[in-house]
Amino acid sequence: MIQVKNLSKSFEDTQVLKGISTTFEKGKTNLIIGKSGSGKTVFLKCILGIFEADQGDIIFEKTSLSSMNLETRALLRQEIGMVFQGSALFDSMTVEENIMFPMKMFTNAPHEEIRDRANIVIDRVNLINANEKLPSEISGGMKKRVAIARAIVMNPKYLFCDEPNSGLDPKTAILIDNLIQEITQEYKITTVINTHDMNSVMEIGEKIVFLEDGLKQWEGNNQEIFKTDNEAITKFVYSSEMFKKIRKIYIEESE
Repeated sequence: MIQVKNLSKSFEDTQVLKGISTTFEKGKTNLIIGKSGSGKTVFLKCILGIFEADQGDIIFEKTSLSSMNLETRALLRQEIGMVFQGSALFDSMTVEENIMFPMKMFTNAPHEEIRDRANIVIDRVNLINANEKLPSEISGGMKKRVAIARAIVMNPKYLFCDEPNSGLDPKTAILIDNLIQEITQEYKITTVINTHDMNSVMEIGEKIVFLEDGLKQWEGNNQEIFKTDNEAITKFVYSSEMFKKIRKIYIEESE
């Protein structure tokens, strides 16, 4: 679990985050949503410790990020898996080598143990016959699977995903969403996803935090979105005719 308490962040004279408080729950897919400029990327980077908050705190389980020294933060970093927007694979490394990389960097485990662990997660994300392929030789969906496998190879407590469906077709995006949710539940990870994909919100939004102009304007789950009268979130979610129709159908079926 990650608790965020009264988090604020400014850059020069511009306040980007304005006293955000929320909780990201273990074993659930926690989504951060909002339009461009809402503060969600800065929010994610503050949680990761890339940016230092001006005010407030982030609590990982029972340990405050602001109280951690460099050594403790380094240990925390080993408990975090990250799926980057563009996958961020090493072009010169094979799929297997990319997945083995974190364990080579952060552990002293023997090569065979690292390779065995890599192959366990390769099987888990259904990367069939891809071990020796280079990133240039696999599809966008497979690259995302490699990125997810690399992120979980060290059995992290926390998984962060930045726009994991970026560049994917709708069908592949759904498969990646479902894979992230399955892994989150199976390994009891605290997963935080920064996304603009409304299909992801509706598909796997077990906890949703909606930001607007640096404020937390709403939080809930993908079922509560259909019921809320909060003007900020309904305006954002139902800006398209498709989602207006979905909401109408949901309300009619609930009555």
